[in-house]
Amino acid sequence: MKTRILTLVALFVFATVSTAFAQAKRIDAQASSVKWTGYKVLGQHEGTIDFKGGALEFKDDKLIGGTFTINMATINTTDLSGEYKNKLDGHLKSADFFDVTKYPDAILNFKKVVETDDNVYRVDGELTIKGKKSPITFDMEVERNSAEAKLKVDRTKYGIKYKSASFIDGLKDKAIKDEFDLHVELKF
Repeated sequence: MKTRILTLVALFVFATVSTAFAQAKRIDAQASSVKWTGYKVLGQHEGTIDFKGGALEFKDDKLIGGTFTINMATINTTDLSGEYKNKLDGHLKSADFFDVTKYPDAILNFKKVVETDDNVYRVDGELTIKGKKSPITFDMEVERNSAEAKLKVDRTKYGIKYKSASFIDGLKDKAIKDEFDLHVELKF
């Protein structure tokens, strides 16, 4: 009986000590950035979205996890101005796309992190947009107090089917591609 109790105490202490070395580093939401690029048959549009918050988790200076929240109401088109910019920004915020009134946040949670090279990690995560969760995999490079990642997101996995040739026939040059790109630069 004493052996079992000592074993349980030892396991508890070991688990507590090993998690004590994990360190969460909060991102500087103002200095960090998310740039998006959306594609249509005859062109593309670019813009930014702001972070609400987030952190990367490290153990022994190695990335082991992370979680981030994006403020979807901050979708901003940067390649247009005036009336056209305002129309596109409004449309992206509408129910046709991200429905930011009903779903103000997008959330990314890291599920598995594997180092593939010095300071380069393969991240298996779960991305939540419009209340729908879908797995996503990407590479992240971490250097000192910064990190960078490029993600490809299939909008249709989150119920965003507006002008998708995968769901609507006959769109031709009016189609909007299902995938969009995110270029993320983190400062912490």
